[in-house]
Amino acid sequence: MLWIILIAILLAAVVVIGYISFYNGLVRSRNWTDEAWSQIDVQLKRRNDLIPNLVETVKGYAKHEQGTLENVIAKRNQLAAVPSDDHEQTMAVSNQLSAGLKDIFALAESYPDLKANQQFGQLMDELTNSENKIAYARQLYNSSAVNYNNKIETFPGNVIAPAHNFQKINYLETPEAEKAVPKVSF
Repeated sequence: MLWIILIAILLAAVVVIGYISFYNGLVRSRNWTDEAWSQIDVQLKRRNDLIPNLVETVKGYAKHEQGTLENVIAKRNQLAAVPSDDHEQTMAVSNQLSAGLKDIFALAESYPDLKANQQFGQLMDELTNSENKIAYARQLYNSSAVNYNNKIETFPGNVIAPAHNFQKINYLETPEAEKAVPKVSF
């Protein structure tokens, strides 16, 4: 009889330790995903801080391209106004801002003096670097989200997660317009 009680206590202890361990793993995965989002946020802020300098540099060379510049500034301001917990809207506006920045890159082709300007070149390099870091941070976020979602959707996570209100995290997706194959003509 004593053996049965000891085995029952040992079994209960293993279940409790397993439950705690798995719960802590879910918390760590959720925190890694939050941290990955934070990295995206940091890179978006870095890019947003560079944009006014870029716009001022371009303004001197391309006065009649005011619409393009105003669009970029408007998207930057719109991005700054998005609530920090609205990841989907943040990425949607960020994607629109990236498209506006591509228009500024295209302006450089029309203005050889602008393209040769050292400050403009440095800003373009920094923006390109920022865009690359944003892409990497997005990739890290999606990897973290996959790991987290796998934990809450597989056993025993699919039992433990709902009891503690762990919710599935949406992945960041590439907008359809950016998936289109670019047309190259000579």
